This record gives sequence, structure tokens and C-alpha cells, in this order.
Amino acid sequence: MQLYFAMGTLTANPPKSAKPEMLLALGKLPPFPTVALKALNLVTGANSSLSELCDLVRLDPVFTGEILRIANSPLIAFSKEVTSIMQASMLLGFRRLRRIVMAVGLRSYMKPFSPALQACWRHSVACAMIAEQMARWNSIDRDFAYTSGLMHDIGRIALATVSPQSYSDLIDRAATDPAWDVLQRERESFGIDHCFAGRMLVIAWKLPESFVETTCSHHEPLTHHEDAAEVIRHSCLLADALGFVAAPHCSIRSCEEILAEFPGIVRKHMPGKDQLAAEIAKEISTVETA
Repeated sequence: MQLYFAMGTLTANPPKSAKPEMLLALGKLPPFPTVALKALNLVTGANSSLSELCDLVRLDPVFTGEILRIANSPLIAFSKEVTSIMQASMLLGFRRLRRIVMAVGLRSYMKPFSPALQACWRHSVACAMIAEQMARWNSIDRDFAYTSGLMHDIGRIALATVSPQSYSDLIDRAATDPAWDVLQRERESFGIDHCFAGRMLVIAWKLPESFVETTCSHHEPLTHHEDAAEVIRHSCLLADALGFVAAPHCSIRSCEEILAEFPGIVRKHMPGKDQLAAEIAKEISTVETA
């Protein structure tokens, strides 16, 4: 093992192609927002509560303002003005409030918010919502599925932040060249791909170990096992098919083809593609317009 992150995080077995300057640049990225990071860790907490999450948000004036703006959004449409985090938390509920906190946290981490990062954020929200829908009908925890979907492309965000022009050029080429393998081109350009970069950040932020696999393996072939990593693979493919693409490419498959590979019980209960796309678009607009 070698020490790569300036903040003291150890990462094991980096690929031989890993460029020291890239690892160092990743290590210098700003930390994930504290409130969102704590909300992520609440996913695995047995004693997680609405009051605990509410207390986290109230400690951060930026998050407080964001949550109040969202709670008062016409897209939320509460019947009365929301003037406090406690009031917002009671009206939104624990699961909804945590989802908003994490989505806001991921979005704020991407500033300055370039078109490429905006597309990646929208894809992540779409993947999270699809994963949560899938988890309703299998043995995967819904909150973990949502959070894994939201965070699965954090490595792509990191590479785009560290080297915005190079990454933008790489993504632009993928949109026009059917043979363009984004992961391979990432390895050639940066020495690592966004899956490994995501693994590094999950470890750096001391997130639960269960997030490592969903971050690392979302581009692996489907295994047809009903586990969290498989849920994220399915969700990532369907998010692309619904139009929420992180990196435009020529090999996007149809919704019908992708849904045919979902487990039967999940496929039976999934909303129609138009309804699902509309729900995702509304969730994205709720945060973006605030």
C-alpha cells in the first residue's frame, strides 16, 4: 500500500498506469460537504432519525437556505410558507429530506457547474431514483440503493473537476464515435478510470465500505444477481435510455430492451418509461430551480 491522498487516506493496489500527478490532484480536491457526508453515513445507521438529520442541516447556514428554498418551491407546493428547518423536516419527512440534502450536497460539490457536470449530476439523480424504485421489489435497502445511485459516478465528477478541458474533449469524442471506449480513454489520458477514482474518494471520505463496490463496478457486465451493484448497473443503463446521460455515446439501448433484463418482479412493478422520466425530471427541477 502507498499513501496517495494528502489527507492521509490509504488506497490499495492502484493500477500500474496510475499517474502520480493525477493521484495527487485527486487528493487535493475539496472535501465533500460535511452535512451531506454525514447524511450519507446516516444511511447505514441503525438509529437514524428525522431529528438527527434536522440537527445536521441546521448547523450549516448554506444547507439551511437551500432546503428552505426547495421546501418553498412551487414544485413542492406546500399549502403554507416554510420558515424553519424543523418545519421543513416535518413536512418533507426523513427519507425525502435526506434525499434532498444528498442531492444538494452533490450539486454544490460540482461548482463551478459546467454543462458536463450538470449532465453528470442529472444522470446521478436519475440513477438514484431508478435504483430506489428497483429496491422496492427486491431485498436491497431502498435508502442504500438511492444513495449508491446518487454517488456511483463521483469518480467521473472528480476527473472532470481535476482536468475539465481534457475530460470534456474525451466526452465529446464519445458522442460521435461508436468505437470510443470511455473507460479505456480515461485510463490512457489519466492513468485511471472514473471507477477507480470513485473508489479512492469513497475511501477518502470514510464512507461505508458497501459503497466501494457500487462505485467501482457499475460498468461491469450484468450478472443477474439481485445485489446492490447489479441494481446500480441496471439503473445506470435505464437512466441513459430515458435521456439522462452523463456522457453522450452512440451505444444507448432502448428502454424496452433494458427493462427486459430487469428481474421479473421489478419489471412488473416499475412505472412506465414516460411516468418515470417525468418523475425524475421533476426531482431534478425541484433542486435546480431552487
